[in-house]
Amino acid sequence: MLEIARRTPRRSGNRGKGIDFADEARFLKSWLDKPLVTGAVSPSGKALARMMARYVDPSQPGLVLEIGPGTGPVTEALIERGVAPERLVLIEYNREFVPLLERRFPGVTIVQGDAYTVRETLAGRIDQPLTATVSSLPLLTKPVRQRAALLEQCFEMSRPGAPFVQFTYGLTPPIPREAIGLTSAVGSPRVWLNLPPARVWIYSRPA
Repeated sequence: MLEIARRTPRRSGNRGKGIDFADEARFLKSWLDKPLVTGAVSPSGKALARMMARYVDPSQPGLVLEIGPGTGPVTEALIERGVAPERLVLIEYNREFVPLLERRFPGVTIVQGDAYTVRETLAGRIDQPLTATVSSLPLLTKPVRQRAALLEQCFEMSRPGAPFVQFTYGLTPPIPREAIGLTSAVGSPRVWLNLPPARVWIYSRPA
């Protein structure tokens, strides 16, 4: 069953502090409990989060969808980039992370549910096209056809030309080029300051 977190006007004292040891512990516990769901043993570092946010243009109208936000490092980077909290829609599968995100990011819409069925998860929740999708999902734990289906769903909900931004620790695109047809896939410079080092891939279709 899907749940949408209540928006709250409370301000969080944690915003702006970045990821701390408590976040590391939460991620490690989540990974130990469900390694194929969490996919990483620690949250994305600031350098990687900023690299992902770099490919979102806050001047473009529409909502920004973030999937797999975890404890919120990329959410924080998107807000620092200039995306208003009211334009952010987050889908988080882990129920334990939802109240944490709610406290840290007032005004952001947080939906607890499965991002791989994003159309169903967000049915009736959004009333305008997406201007970007930013994903921290562990895509490599899923079959290629399921990764490609996720990309297709997000593009169907997006304005023309909207990017799908995904990071990976691997050396090749997390959604292979042969599985995405005319969709372009461009890799960022490698983020060596992240542990482990990672790369961001930007998928898009011609406007």
